Amino acid sequence: MMYIGLISDTHGVFDRPFMDFLGPVDEIWHAGDFGSADTAQKIADFKPLKGVYGNADGYDLRLEFPGHLVFDCGGMKVLMTHIGGYPGRYDRRALALIDEHRPDLFVCGHSHILRVMPDRKRDMMVLNPGAAGIYGIHLVRTALRFHIDSGGIHDMEVFELDKKQG
Repeated sequence: MMYIGLISDTHGVFDRPFMDFLGPVDEIWHAGDFGSADTAQKIADFKPLKGVYGNADGYDLRLEFPGHLVFDCGGMKVLMTHIGGYPGRYDRRALALIDEHRPDLFVCGHSHILRVMPDRKRDMMVLNPGAAGIYGIHLVRTALRFHIDSGGIHDMEVFELDKKQG
């Protein structure tokens, strides 16, 4: 069993409230727009890190992180990319990756909007943790944590923090 913390769109901010929420997890997944190599390093120093670069990340991060990841975790095939969309409104590049890899779990960021929803047509779960940073249109900073084992996700928790507290 793995205990996963999921964040995205930190845009250079990884602070104490998020560290406290993610403290118990085994691994952090970051769905892009780290904001700086220092932020990525701070997260990696805190917990083991899997991540993809986002559209706002510079070449230094693009050299360190891929544009998408496909991996297995707890009996689930996971596909992670930054710009993804959601059922019925996938980005065309994300949809091509989904069709190629047929994941059980699709993870993306970019929208700054928290979404946890099934795609029944493709028999997969779609997760977007929203935005953990203070930059962007969102009013609430968000993150997810959950357990994965035996091919399923359970005990999912949402963390919310008013952006003004950032």
